[in-house]
Amino acid sequence: MLRTLLLASAMSLATPSFADPVHDATQAALPQLMEFYRDFHSNPELSLHEVKTAAKLAEEARKAGYKVTEKVGGTGVVAVLENGPGPVVLIRADMDGLPVTEATGLPFASTVRTTNDDGVESGVMHACGHDTHMASWIGTLRNLAAMKAKWHGTLVMIAQPAEERGMGAKAMLDDGLFTRFPRPQYALAFHDSASQPAGQIGVTAGYALANVDSVDIQVKGVGGHGAYPQTTKDPIVLAARIVTSLQTLVSREVDPQEAAVVTVGMIKGGSTHNIIGSDVTMLLTVRSFKPEVRKQLLDGIARIAKGEAIAAGVPEDRMPEIKVRDNFTPATFNTQPLTDRMKALWTARFGKDRVVETRAVMGGEDFGRYWLADEKIQSLIFWVGGVPADKWAASDNGKKPLPSLHSAYWAPDAEQVVGTATEAMTAAALDILKK
Repeated sequence: MLRTLLLASAMSLATPSFADPVHDATQAALPQLMEFYRDFHSNPELSLHEVKTAAKLAEEARKAGYKVTEKVGGTGVVAVLENGPGPVVLIRADMDGLPVTEATGLPFASTVRTTNDDGVESGVMHACGHDTHMASWIGTLRNLAAMKAKWHGTLVMIAQPAEERGMGAKAMLDDGLFTRFPRPQYALAFHDSASQPAGQIGVTAGYALANVDSVDIQVKGVGGHGAYPQTTKDPIVLAARIVTSLQTLVSREVDPQEAAVVTVGMIKGGSTHNIIGSDVTMLLTVRSFKPEVRKQLLDGIARIAKGEAIAAGVPEDRMPEIKVRDNFTPATFNTQPLTDRMKALWTARFGKDRVVETRAVMGGEDFGRYWLADEKIQSLIFWVGGVPADKWAASDNGKKPLPSLHSAYWAPDAEQVVGTATEAMTAAALDILKK
């Protein structure tokens, strides 16, 4: 219990014993930032439909003195503040919610329901914490506008659509983000974390998040009567063989020291008890970090699917069809020396208990596209813990299950997330742009 109390104290946002303009400005703004957070949380919008959300963010950037352009890459917002010669720093927040029906019980919980682009009706929720990202974005741009005397250079604050679908960063880049607006030398973003205590900052050097591919396999067979299987080529049995063989990609083909995931998330085929159908659909998620491992996995999936079909005697004109979907999310890479520089900066500011090294995860984040579009950019995405202190203690410091990101029950300690992220991001920009 004592350790838990000490940890809670370490995560506190209490005013430090010395005067600190960044901390003080953030704390003064926090009540209003929480109003923004609750509004965003109550009124989420799905990917590529963030119209009202984008308008709110654009309005706040204009009020702070930024030159604002809307509808970049669909619903994206670009807010530019030029303050003399110096570096160009891009700071991103993502705007989209998820098709999740909220179950947090919060007094400002989302009750929004909508029909998505696939025609499926569902609830809508900020189950990934993008509401905290946007509230912090407002706090950061306000802080930096008010502190223009302390820095020089250019800020490019972007509110990005469709991160959840891996489409928003590409859409903004394709719409001229790096040609119509100042090209950044630095790119920063943060993500709330459902596996760290509230207020703790996590920094990962190198690869931080994974390549994410969605792969469809249409397994074809020769259908017939379930009583006479000898007259058929059963696609369900073939699909089962493919599922089993796919496991050897990670266990026997990829170097054990490399990270890789091949998960069959859906398999669907057949219609009733006594009919052997003609087709089975399989949907896969494929995760990796390095481009060469990604290629190895995708090539291996195609090879295994075809090889198993040949072994099963499937006719040549009924070979499996493999489709790698276009909504690929590339791995996110945190560059040196920016990663070490920010870790040292935040450790000095928040203390070593609140800034930790975190491991790479196999989740996806399209923030990595900005660096891939220009690898001269120094780029960093960091984590800010969101697990409330009481829930962290009850979980035995993260050793017992907690609601994850994308869970209908994910309710971060938003005040700690927004306060910590705003202070950390403001301090980072000031350090890069300092006079």
